Amino acid sequence: MNKSYEIERKFLIKKIPDDLESFTHFDIEQGYLCIDPVIRVRKKDSDYILTYKSRGFMIREEYEHPLTKNGYEHLIQKADGNVISKTRYIIPGPSGLTVELDIFKKIFDGIVLAEIEFASPSEAENFNPPDWFGDDVTRNIYFHNSYMSRMGKDELKSFILRYSHDKR
Repeated sequence: MNKSYEIERKFLIKKIPDDLESFTHFDIEQGYLCIDPVIRVRKKDSDYILTYKSRGFMIREEYEHPLTKNGYEHLIQKADGNVISKTRYIIPGPSGLTVELDIFKKIFDGIVLAEIEFASPSEAENFNPPDWFGDDVTRNIYFHNSYMSRMGKDELKSFILRYSHDKR
């Protein structure tokens, strides 16, 4: 089991890069078995992962453990709430950092978020986002995928209308 600390910030996106398909990308499906603590199962292309995350916003303890396809398929059926589907693009960012651009699909279609992981809290705090980034939503619980997984129909509709990238 891999243990690490995740230090990341999340942003809404003002403009999606034009050459998006030129970047490495993965299809992700994930469900949450618990949100306090966060226990998630994820399928990333043909990789399957069980993840534990501690509480927090910008800095959280994280453990990852590989799953078999059968293990994932069994556990995803036990996920509470909304199963999240998205395509993640890996984009070179400023100062040698990597931008993980998530374009959500299915019930969250229209939501676009960028996450950037940092080596230290000070690096995260001093980060100046590029012009194509929008509002910093790192400390907004609504943008934690675990919270999104628990949104009911009315809250989900309001969320999509308010934050959809294409402003339906």
